[in-house]
Amino acid sequence: MVVASSTDRNTVLADQARALFTERARRVLPELAKNIGDKLAAMAEQPGSARDVQEQRDALLAFQKSGPVWVQCTISAWSTAQTTPRVAVQSRFSDSSKFELMGNEVMENQILASRLALRLLDFASWELNDLRLRIQHLEAISELHKDDIFRPEVLARHMAEQWTDASLPRDLWMTVQDLIQKTMAERMRDVYHATNEFLVRQGVMAEIDLRPLVRRTPSAITANSAFKGSPEWAPGRTPPAAGVGDGIGGAASGMDGFAASAPAGDAVGGRAQASRSAGNPVFDETRMQTATTPLARARMRAQGVMGHLKRLLSSQVSGFDDPGPRQASAPLVDAMASMQRAQETGAEHTLLADPQGQVYGQAHVDQAMGALRARTGALKQAAATTSEKATIEIVALMFQSILAEDRIPAGIRVWFARLQMPVLRLAISEPEFFGSLQHPARRLIDRMGSCALGFDVTVSGGAMESEIKRIVQVIEQYPETGRRVFQLVYDEFDKFLSRFLSEQGSTARVVSVAQQVEQKETMAIQYTIEMRNMLNDMPVRDGIREFLFKIWAEVLAIAAMKNGPQHPETITLKRAASDLVWAASAKPNRSDRARVIADLPKLLQLLRLGMSMIGLETPEQDRQLKAISDTLADAFMSKTDAIPMERVEVMAKRLANLEEYLSDEDVGDLPLDMDSLVTMIGIDSATVEVITDGGSQPTEAMRAWARELQLGAWFSLDHNGKVSHVQFAWCSDRKQLHLFAAVDGRNFLIQARRLAAYLQAGLLVPTEEEALTVRATRDALAKLHANPERLLG
Repeated sequence: MVVASSTDRNTVLADQARALFTERARRVLPELAKNIGDKLAAMAEQPGSARDVQEQRDALLAFQKSGPVWVQCTISAWSTAQTTPRVAVQSRFSDSSKFELMGNEVMENQILASRLALRLLDFASWELNDLRLRIQHLEAISELHKDDIFRPEVLARHMAEQWTDASLPRDLWMTVQDLIQKTMAERMRDVYHATNEFLVRQGVMAEIDLRPLVRRTPSAITANSAFKGSPEWAPGRTPPAAGVGDGIGGAASGMDGFAASAPAGDAVGGRAQASRSAGNPVFDETRMQTATTPLARARMRAQGVMGHLKRLLSSQVSGFDDPGPRQASAPLVDAMASMQRAQETGAEHTLLADPQGQVYGQAHVDQAMGALRARTGALKQAAATTSEKATIEIVALMFQSILAEDRIPAGIRVWFARLQMPVLRLAISEPEFFGSLQHPARRLIDRMGSCALGFDVTVSGGAMESEIKRIVQVIEQYPETGRRVFQLVYDEFDKFLSRFLSEQGSTARVVSVAQQVEQKETMAIQYTIEMRNMLNDMPVRDGIREFLFKIWAEVLAIAAMKNGPQHPETITLKRAASDLVWAASAKPNRSDRARVIADLPKLLQLLRLGMSMIGLETPEQDRQLKAISDTLADAFMSKTDAIPMERVEVMAKRLANLEEYLSDEDVGDLPLDMDSLVTMIGIDSATVEVITDGGSQPTEAMRAWARELQLGAWFSLDHNGKVSHVQFAWCSDRKQLHLFAAVDGRNFLIQARRLAAYLQAGLLVPTEEEALTVRATRDALAKLHANPERLLG
């Protein structure tokens, strides 16, 4: 009976936790809906073309009408999902044991939900993993049900489904997607935290120790043993058969996007193996497509590393989890200030005086490493709390790992060493530095590190090193370094990269040409779309339609790009389109035929001028003009109704102001070929290789990965059987064209869809799968596992 009572109490507590979680989550939706409405209202008030303004107003009205329905339906779906552990709620794409064709709507909803779930995971992984373990303990289960309301993908899935069911357009979700993800991530982190607090107050696993939860399997032991014997083995590395794990300990990342419950591997410092059995309830084809991209896997592994660090600190350092701002103790503040002055006036200042022509070598790095260790020992002696000692030690170990990265030039590493003190001050006051991959300090170090890995002076010269030096000096000027300062210099470094990488040697010329190509191709597509709309219900002959869509749209794009859309020459060419449409229509009366005959020489002259602008040879021009002349002659004999002059004038006016109606959203993948580069502007093909459109169709997950590539990152590019070490140097304004610069001076220009296809096929592979600070954290944890006493010693 005691056992039964304990089981009943555990069941009640789990139910109460889900009820509390659902109620807190429901409160987020009205706030989110208000934020969406406010954003759409602000967008509707912004100036723009008549078309843009109307579209924004339509979006606002649609959300005002259906937004409340979406909120209520999502709340209802969440409330129903609250009982999922005992009654499985069937979703349109929740049954992953069945493999069948899915409609585009279901697929699109899955993609939207997956993106939102990953964002929730980025913010709430610590709290989520703790809550998952507590619920598993209460309910004596090995894993949460696939439709458990606690899962981020379940929350996100219902939001995406109910959005569609409320008749809200998917492109409206895309418009406010960043707002949805940001609001939900920030608020749901608090919801997960509140649910954990409730369970802790009820005495449920106040302290979480992962070691008793580890279950080793024979296959895992065999895989780990074999891997340890291989030359690639290193502490913290994931064995090839281990799937997606955190590589250091804690929980392994499952296919559902967050930690699986039964990692196979060492509890601390070991390797983990995620479930990959056919019966895995979270294994469905589309989620596999999204979650197994290298980008998603890297994020999952990184979250595992950060989660393990958080657990280590929480278990070893009293008060580390206490909320609220923190301040360093007075003795530590004095010690850090004294060391800062020593850096500015002592031996380290001499080291980094940076005389003209100074070249740093390994000896300078060794000197910086020695100074780092000396500072660490002195600071730990001055520390007044275990939290301060642990923070000092982990920051020091991270920077030791960074300084030991010999693929970063010595001069860059020496300047990185100067960031130890500013980062330490930040980590003491903001423990979130140890848990958030999006913390500005981490992002700055990671971004500078990704650019420096593979750094080659023949490509970059001294400008990159000078900018990193400037960044470090700016940070040092702020004695109370905080998040705002790191965010400021991160933004500055990002702007520097966008200028610097696109101005190197032949790259600058290629960038200039490619930007013009994108502008021309985009405008040509937009003009084609608009002319199709205008001619949709007009009796225009097929030959004239084809000429306008395939040739004249490009003529207008070239004219608008070179002279401006309202230049007299451009306006004249626009007017020629409407004149051609009218001239090619039926001419039942004599006066209209006389007018066509009188105006025809001028019209044909304009058409020839336009075709010359886009590089058509004279024979091709003659062929096109003959076809047009034959069409006009046939129109004289036609007995069909003529196009009213009033409609032609409406078309002419719309063409004259066509730019007011153009929208970037109408443009898909842009065509790209070498001929357009050579013909339009002229460029030496020896300096650029154009990877043209074609090949396999990439998945949406791969397209998303391509959109998230960061300037400065290094890749291995396998093109036509030759592998090149390249740096991502430039991305066009509309994200359609991407330029990669090789160390030998060659450039590769890739269209967006083909870039995603190359990523999908493994022909473009990041040099580093892990961010610099994540790798440094992994190394620090490995050292602490080998020597735990050093954390507080």
